[in-house]
Amino acid sequence: MNFNALDNKGTVEGFCLVKAIEVRTSSKGDNYLNMTLSDASGEINAKLWGYDPQQHGEYDANSLIKVRGVISVYAGSDQLRIDRIRPVIEADGVKLEDFVKTAEYDSEQMYNELFSIAEKFEDKDLSRLVTHILEENRAALLYWPAAFKLHHAFRGGLLLHTLSIVRLAEAVCKIYPFVDRELLLSGAVLHDISKTTEYDVADTGIASGYSVRGNLLGHLAEGAMLIRKKSEELGIPFEKSMLLEHMVLSHHGEPEFGAAVRPMFIEAELLSHLDLIDAELFEMRDAYENIAPNDFTGKLWMMDNRKLYNHGRNDMNNGPKLF
Repeated sequence: MNFNALDNKGTVEGFCLVKAIEVRTSSKGDNYLNMTLSDASGEINAKLWGYDPQQHGEYDANSLIKVRGVISVYAGSDQLRIDRIRPVIEADGVKLEDFVKTAEYDSEQMYNELFSIAEKFEDKDLSRLVTHILEENRAALLYWPAAFKLHHAFRGGLLLHTLSIVRLAEAVCKIYPFVDRELLLSGAVLHDISKTTEYDVADTGIASGYSVRGNLLGHLAEGAMLIRKKSEELGIPFEKSMLLEHMVLSHHGEPEFGAAVRPMFIEAELLSHLDLIDAELFEMRDAYENIAPNDFTGKLWMMDNRKLYNHGRNDMNNGPKLF
């Protein structure tokens, strides 16, 4: 977070976006605000103890605020204890787009690349199905994040995650020619397509939480149902639809991670591994951003609560090279 340091005791001040917010009650019976604050550089958990709406004001997700407080480390992560808070006013001269983390590549460019790949499939059934689903979801895909809190949880993150996996899949197919390239790429393009219904997302491209559909069904089940529905509408053979449905339902690998079934053929297994590679690399990259060389991160949930060591040999400013 790009806060301005006011002293050498951790006191900072700055503008930020409210990514998530809720009023909670402490063990002493007092209200407090629990917030996730963000800007283009990252995010931080923040607490405003003794919250009084009349004194401090009322705030919603995706609003801009100015805060002052003290940053300390709690459970291995930075946390901001807020002392002062107010809404942004016009005289501050700040804009919403300056505070939203965005994918490194233009969304139109990423979408067009995915569409072009699918459009050129020799298997016309797969081509028709994938391009049709892409076209129907184009508006959301251009700004949708890939997650609420974990990897690629930023504007355009879903397209970046998807295209990264497609590029990884292309490389794998060059090494292992027995892999069905077009089936693998079709699964890669569609594996997270129903994240567009899993989260409540503002125009900023930031998710504020899970939708009712996301909580009750999730993107694996919704994705498989979408593929079945569109396949029936387009007259796609059931055998091809079934393979893609299985890839979507199994791409989390293990039931404990949400998979409805474990991968049962080569392309499904590959998709599961490639999805994990891209997700974990982004989590690791984010974890390293504020860790000095020769230091360790806090425990990372997505990495089985492992701490990671920063040996200092990586350039974390370099993202994926897709174009």
